[in-house]
Amino acid sequence: MNFFISNAYAQTGGAGAQDGGFTMLIMLGVFGLIFYFMLYRPQAKRVKEHKDLVTSLSKGDEVLTQGGLVGRITKVTDEKDFIEIALNDTTNIVVQKSAVSALLPKGTMKNI
Repeated sequence: MNFFISNAYAQTGGAGAQDGGFTMLIMLGVFGLIFYFMLYRPQAKRVKEHKDLVTSLSKGDEVLTQGGLVGRITKVTDEKDFIEIALNDTTNIVVQKSAVSALLPKGTMKNI
């Protein structure tokens, strides 16, 4: 009956099995470095830039919110995390400081 099927025999352990643990540690280190430089570091940089932006907000700055609204800051409170933004001469809104996504150059509202 074994004319068409050959017998399978177990192989003995080679020299490569002893090196596997050290190679695994090196690969984990390489993946850790890739994770740090491609994911963690850029995100931490963006968070730091946004935090600096939020702390530097002052009255009279023209800002863009995450919702797409452009306005001029009319009131900043340090003890609370809210600012008042004038969208035009008659409309004021109150938003959280963290909702500001960009600080625009002076005169941007006149050009829009």
